[in-house]
Amino acid sequence: EKHQFETEVNQMMHLIINSVYKTKEIFLRELISNASDAINKIRFMALTQPEVMAAKPELEIRIVADAKHRRLIIRDTGVGMTKDELRRNLGTIAKSGTSDFIQKLQNNTADISQIGQFGVGFYSAFLVADRVTVASKNPTEDMQYVWQSTSVNQFQIMEDPRGNTLGRGSEITLFLKPEAAEYLQESRLRELVKKHSEFTQFPIYLWSAKSETHDEPDEAAIAEAKHKLAELDAKKAEKAAAKQKDADDDAREELEEQLKATKSVTTTSNAWDLVNQNKPIWMHNPRDLTEDQYQEFYKTFYKSSANYTHVAHFKGEGQVEFRSMLFLPDKPPAGFLTREPDANTASPIKLFVKRVFITDELLNFLPRWLTFMRGLIDSDDLPLNVSRETLQQSSALRTIKRRIISKALDMFGEVADRGPKEADQLMTHFGTALKLGALEDQASRAKLIKIIRFTSSTLKANATSPEDVTTTTLDGYVSRMRVGQKQIFYLTGVTPEEVERSPFVEVIVERGYEVLYMTDPIDDYLVNAYTEHDGYKLQHVGKDGLEFGDETDEEKKSLKQHETEYKPLAEYLSSLLSAHIGSVKISTRLTKAPLALVANAYGLTGSMERIMQAQALAGQADGMAEMYKHMKKILEINPYHPIIRKMLERAKALPPKEEGSPKKGSADRALDQIAKVLFHAAAIRSGFGIEKPAVFASQLERVVRTALD
Repeated sequence: EKHQFETEVNQMMHLIINSVYKTKEIFLRELISNASDAINKIRFMALTQPEVMAAKPELEIRIVADAKHRRLIIRDTGVGMTKDELRRNLGTIAKSGTSDFIQKLQNNTADISQIGQFGVGFYSAFLVADRVTVASKNPTEDMQYVWQSTSVNQFQIMEDPRGNTLGRGSEITLFLKPEAAEYLQESRLRELVKKHSEFTQFPIYLWSAKSETHDEPDEAAIAEAKHKLAELDAKKAEKAAAKQKDADDDAREELEEQLKATKSVTTTSNAWDLVNQNKPIWMHNPRDLTEDQYQEFYKTFYKSSANYTHVAHFKGEGQVEFRSMLFLPDKPPAGFLTREPDANTASPIKLFVKRVFITDELLNFLPRWLTFMRGLIDSDDLPLNVSRETLQQSSALRTIKRRIISKALDMFGEVADRGPKEADQLMTHFGTALKLGALEDQASRAKLIKIIRFTSSTLKANATSPEDVTTTTLDGYVSRMRVGQKQIFYLTGVTPEEVERSPFVEVIVERGYEVLYMTDPIDDYLVNAYTEHDGYKLQHVGKDGLEFGDETDEEKKSLKQHETEYKPLAEYLSSLLSAHIGSVKISTRLTKAPLALVANAYGLTGSMERIMQAQALAGQADGMAEMYKHMKKILEINPYHPIIRKMLERAKALPPKEEGSPKKGSADRALDQIAKVLFHAAAIRSGFGIEKPAVFASQLERVVRTALD
């Protein structure tokens, strides 16, 4: 019987047959997926009609490449199709949205891999074949039927002249186009099954050539040895008759050894080879899986030689149902925070639909800070074929994304709750990423802040061995705060040595307060965004606004006295250094250093200034950065330091400066030089850079020369 394709099928087949799409390989995924669906249907039917399994109890998919006749055959033991179903399923389209898809195909704006979304994945066979034959046997009919088409206009259905060769199921034969010859290669077929259908729940067998090598007697060498031995025997008989000695014993031994000669022979035979041996372990109950099984799967699936450190295996239920496995690797991939994702970047999350691999091109599925994770998603509620553009707009996938992020946060929390050492190790490897998450992802910030740890001056001072944990969370810090303490003290810098030796922490540590040391470049950004924790302000100890909370009346009185006493020096320094500082204050944070340079409450710290400078050199600076850069600092002086006392005496002795005088500096040129050298030294000790190092070096040399004279 000959039939005409309906108009939409006709249009689509014409476009597919002449397709120039590069993703032609998806045809095998589509046909295997259809075969899997057919097997699922017969399995469901067998629940109430067990007799349908009698003809073919096996549930499987088999693939044969016939290179001689350029045929590719995909056979399944599924439900098969009746004659009427062959006509309806393979000749008409009853799914909405197909017309729009065909229109996009015509305009070259459609992703060909979407084809299965419209229930017409079968037609992807025409991407690689110019003729397709489908033999099918349904258990409700006695006859086996054949559907075939070599034209974009029509197809025909007939009784299979071979009879009932299938028992049950379908057999699709693709007569491949010359340019599709690669799909006759066993290695290519195996690669595609592994890539797209590795976790199909039914076994997929590939008709494979097997080579075996074995040893067998080397008949030629043995025949040669026998011939030569016969010659030696004849010579021996002649010599014996002539009463001569036989001198051929060594040659005889070699020939007798040659009688045992063997050769390696390689024979080739064909056999069915199971391709999808890795079963989808995410479909199992986590309680039924061992750690070794998880590790083996992780190494195989991600081609990793290292173990993962933690795994979350869970099922998402509700509006969208899915199964997922998330792995925390032993360490993050190199440069994962600096690489910009593109279409060629594989996502750390692989998407499956009904155990069929769909894509690992889920760009921006995970936020940047979480891209060190590895995992997979498998959902029955997503269409089998979705384009990258469709994925970005999928509400179902957005729901899954929120669940995945939430589960990852739970995983980090569980790791941190195991103890300080585990939490510290998590921060060592993934701390920068977690801080970036707290900075960029406001929805995740509260949970991440509970996990993030910083080095503690108190814990570091109390450590008795290198194994002792010296980091703490903000919650841990708050739990140890002194009575009356108003702020959480922290200091940012480049290295641990720099922050520990900073003049800013001197008096704070001496007074028994805890300081958090922050040496990760992202820390400055984080504390600018997260300024308060549990009702306490985060206070940079190198910024204006520092309050201890335990100041006595006597200390407050002493501060006022010092402000009055040191007013001449403060006015002198304010005038001399007016290009750099906005004010001079009596310091309550210094004990050993004479001076310190402090940023105002809204200014940049030294470490942040260096970051901004690096960005400017890279061409990434903006107007705000320039504004912050030119904000004047506060110079704090230590009233108890002998250098400051001496400078006060010299400042008091200065004659009054004439009003309106354009002359820079004071009458005491030596004092001016000392003040400038001390200012630049204070800037360096406070973590700031100096604009003109050569000028500073010259000033220092002049001071030394004066002292030597």
